[in-house]
Amino acid sequence: MAIPETLMDGSSKPPLTILLAAPRGFCAGVDRAIQIVELALERFGPPIYVRHEIVHNRTVVESLEAKGAVFVEELDEVPADARVVFSAHGVPKVVPAEAARRGLFYLDATCPLVSKVHVEAERLHEQGMHLLMIGHAGHPEVVGTMGQLPEGAITLVETVDDVARLTPADPGRLAFITQTTLSVDDTASIVTALQQRFPEVRAPHKEDICYATTNRQQAVKAIAPRCDALIVIGAPNSSNSVRLVEVGARAGAQKALRIQHVGELDWNQVAGAKVVGITAGASAPESLVEALIDGFRARFAVTVELVTVTEEHIQFKLPRALSA
Repeated sequence: MAIPETLMDGSSKPPLTILLAAPRGFCAGVDRAIQIVELALERFGPPIYVRHEIVHNRTVVESLEAKGAVFVEELDEVPADARVVFSAHGVPKVVPAEAARRGLFYLDATCPLVSKVHVEAERLHEQGMHLLMIGHAGHPEVVGTMGQLPEGAITLVETVDDVARLTPADPGRLAFITQTTLSVDDTASIVTALQQRFPEVRAPHKEDICYATTNRQQAVKAIAPRCDALIVIGAPNSSNSVRLVEVGARAGAQKALRIQHVGELDWNQVAGAKVVGITAGASAPESLVEALIDGFRARFAVTVELVTVTEEHIQFKLPRALSA
């Protein structure tokens, strides 16, 4: 007969099933961005300046800082003879233009899927279309994408209500693009509203919401109905992490919450839980997931069940300056 696991006070650990969502954590774009900073540090030595958080995760940022990366918000904080990396979220066109004007050596770590949206926006603008960007105001990716075109060429649309308030000069010359890290379901509702109000609005040739965002949301939907609590590991400024909490709550999790690391978890929130789901946003390292599971093992007799909805094998090439 199996002997129940016990806590330090001698009481038995309550049983708990952890549903571990897959895919979760780092996507190819995040992995590439981090590699760019690490390889730049190896090749050129510290300091390497990084404009904006390379990805939205303090653990990643602090790890890179310990290796010699210096994070800044704007280029005017970068010395004249320094090397600089642009974050995975993308930057407005004026940023590389200013770097070139100052003669700075820079590496662009923009996710290739974000760059695809930039190219698409330029192409549609050249065709005389007014762009509608579905996204969240102030998010670095939105700032970067809207900054690819002249001011006024893109209108931001955040909600279905925003669609009703649009007053385009030419309703027949509209096209939409989207932030890559949005809720698939929320975006679909906004797109439907756009198409109903402006039947001629042009859609992207290929879905702008990235594969990693879609896959992580599908994985959460697969486990949420079974969860007494769903825990998303991710930063408060990580759009895809915040969306995972929303998706989990809508998909049936009794409780859905986001933490940056195990130290932020209020264990009272999972007291009495029999099934807990765990996932991580696309910028959260797997070490944070492992630490959270260890935290549960210290308090519960844990059984981990991996729930996989798809496998990811995508890799992106590094900049030529680092791959040569």
